[in-house]
Amino acid sequence: MKIPLRALPEVIKNLFSKPATIKYPAVKAEVFDAFRGRIVFTQSECIGCDMCVRVCPAKAIKIIPSEQTHAEKKIFDCLMDLNHCIFCGACADACPKNALESSQDFELAQLDKTKLKLHYK
Repeated sequence: MKIPLRALPEVIKNLFSKPATIKYPAVKAEVFDAFRGRIVFTQSECIGCDMCVRVCPAKAIKIIPSEQTHAEKKIFDCLMDLNHCIFCGACADACPKNALESSQDFELAQLDKTKLKLHYK
């Protein structure tokens, strides 16, 4: 026959110890510096070389000419489909002008898939 109160010492020990879990989402989760979250596009840096498009394994990014005009240089927009993006950061690594970079934003869950298609202007 098993001892009825065998677990009592373990219960008492855990009553007074610090919890092993975090209080997310009530407390914002901390991410490390090299975290690869949502990709951020800086339009003024983009030269339209399409290196990011070539290296993207998920084909989640497109660079298109912008509707805006600028006298000195061509301006490009970025279409990103976060529904397809695997957040590998290859596009940010391949960009010669650092127009793309990984942010620490990871809370991207949506019920509407159209909100995951971003048009950076």
